[in-house]
Amino acid sequence: MDWNTKVETTRQGLRNLNRAIPDTAQAFGALGKSVKQGGVLDFKQKEFVALGIAVAVRCEDCIGLHVETLVRAGASREEVSDVLAMSIQMGGGPAMMYAAKALTCFDELTSS
Repeated sequence: MDWNTKVETTRQGLRNLNRAIPDTAQAFGALGKSVKQGGVLDFKQKEFVALGIAVAVRCEDCIGLHVETLVRAGASREEVSDVLAMSIQMGGGPAMMYAAKALTCFDELTSS
């Protein structure tokens, strides 16, 4: 499955879950919004942190969503690669495998 399809499938699954647990979904959404506003890091830096964590904990769906957000925020391939290198250092061999997935995701989402 290509990453564009995977991201859309993830979004569909989240919409389905959000309908089933609207209060929880709304609270989680509010948390996400609050942590991305203000503070000393800018939005793109915060998304780089999220991508690093997604790779380190091996969450493919998270990788897709955060790479998509970084593409929209104007992240370069070099910036994403630098974050992936740090993720590998923190997560070892398994993180290296997911870093490869994240870079493929970035390449696919920026090629269309």
